[in-house]
Amino acid sequence: MVGFKATDVPPTATVKFLGAGTAACIADLITFPLDTAKVRLQIQGERQGPARAVASAQYRGVLGTILTMVRTEGPRSLYNGLVAGLQRQMSFASVRIGLYDSVKQFYTKGSEHAGIGSRLLAGSTTGALAVAVAQPTDVVKVRFQAQARAGSGRRYQSTVDAYKTIAREEGFRGLWKGTSPNVARNAIVNCAELVTYDLIKDALLKANLMTGSCPPFSVWVPGTW
Repeated sequence: MVGFKATDVPPTATVKFLGAGTAACIADLITFPLDTAKVRLQIQGERQGPARAVASAQYRGVLGTILTMVRTEGPRSLYNGLVAGLQRQMSFASVRIGLYDSVKQFYTKGSEHAGIGSRLLAGSTTGALAVAVAQPTDVVKVRFQAQARAGSGRRYQSTVDAYKTIAREEGFRGLWKGTSPNVARNAIVNCAELVTYDLIKDALLKANLMTGSCPPFSVWVPGTW
């Protein structure tokens, strides 16, 4: 592009979309055991009374949960539902983060000066849209994380089988269970994360503490901002 150095050309919407999804997948690969431990702790005792659940708690603490799972189900149990988790991140983060700039420009009709209202609208829109797109992958991921590898009572044998089983036994609406609270949660989270980032970035630019334009998901090159 004439007049721009390679590092000055803003990334396209496609680059932001794919970059956000790829980065989220890498993060998910690293943190997935912690997410699995969180799910196991959350569902522990759901089929028991309160007193019995406390007395017979299988998992105690994050580290204790991870060690128990490795000992009783093997190390691979920590990555139950990873395929669905990566599918979720590729669809969820790509929309939530990768489309934020494009949606913000839509609300401001292409203006370079976006108000706080336009940013909040863009954050809540992409956060809610991301959930609507990725909810089935989230449902399958959590179902896999919740089921133990040990024993022969596993309900789902593969990611594809999980999608088919849920759709067959619970209807297609079963794949979107929990969508409403998830939409509300992620609309708020997305506003808090991306709008805060956007405002801080603008403040740094106005204070000349960095130069150039760095959208919410663009590639940082040393010396460019």
